[in-house]
Amino acid sequence: MAQRKKPTARSRKRKGRMPPERINADKPHLWKADVAASVDQFNQWFMEFAPQAFRSTRVKTTEHVKAALIATHDLRNLDAATLRANPSALPTLRMCTAPPLAVDRLVGLASASKSLIGCMEEGKLAARMKAELLDENLGKVCRVLTKLLDRDIFPWLDAAKDPTDHERDRASTIVADRLCSAVANPIVRNAQEQRQLKMVGEWLDKRGYRKQSHPTGKPLTEMEAGTYSFRMNLGVGTSVKVNIPVDVVIQPKKPRKNRLPILIEAKSAGDFTNTNKRRKEEATKIHQLQATFGKDVCFVLFLCGYFGSDYLGYEAAEGIDWVWEHRIDDLVKLGL
Repeated sequence: MAQRKKPTARSRKRKGRMPPERINADKPHLWKADVAASVDQFNQWFMEFAPQAFRSTRVKTTEHVKAALIATHDLRNLDAATLRANPSALPTLRMCTAPPLAVDRLVGLASASKSLIGCMEEGKLAARMKAELLDENLGKVCRVLTKLLDRDIFPWLDAAKDPTDHERDRASTIVADRLCSAVANPIVRNAQEQRQLKMVGEWLDKRGYRKQSHPTGKPLTEMEAGTYSFRMNLGVGTSVKVNIPVDVVIQPKKPRKNRLPILIEAKSAGDFTNTNKRRKEEATKIHQLQATFGKDVCFVLFLCGYFGSDYLGYEAAEGIDWVWEHRIDDLVKLGL
């Protein structure tokens, strides 16, 4: 009886039994050097550009603070009517106190509606709250804010006079610094993400790809070949549909057999601890995508910064691959 030939790697791949080629997830011997290179790259960017990003945000925030001061008659007219007309001023007003108040601290001190405060943090009022209850809550918030105002940076309050332009500018800058410090990490992360998307876009443009929005509601498999889009919402789920954002969606010039585009999530991090806290986010996302589009969906990470072996091992175990920013040409291995 003739001995059966052992199937070759080529024949297994032809029959669809070979797992897809991995870029970095199956090469742990390279991780240490890549992590070091990625950390160096992030640190270089941070030292050069993060202060600029922070200052730019502070300039815009200072203007918002000035607007809040003017709306409240330089904090001398803090009452329910003023807050009702200017709900978006609340984040600024929380930073005008000594000490500055976190959202939950303000809710506790004022015994105010947490949902109302949450709405005001987003610049709106609680739509379903009755007018009497709304005024009652706003009044309690105003009493707490007025009692805790940091009079050292608003000297005109004790002097009972109008502030000079210099006094208002100085106070606005101080409050803007407090606001920016409270969200310093997101400011840096957002600036880095914008830079990463720009880098991917330029890489694709050089290879003849076109940035083009994919029509909402049109099947993802019908995305035009040779195009890409940023920040696309994809509907996932069976019984309950939810939209999840994907940073970069690319349909190769030669589409894959399932015609699903390449999905890329841009990730940056300035410390190792934060990435380990957030690593489950990507795992959840790929499970949602696979449940909707099938196991063959191509979802990869674009990494820059402090992503250590613990993080990489977790993502690899979840079936997630990645491309390092310092080796962006590895995107070619995705068929681009």
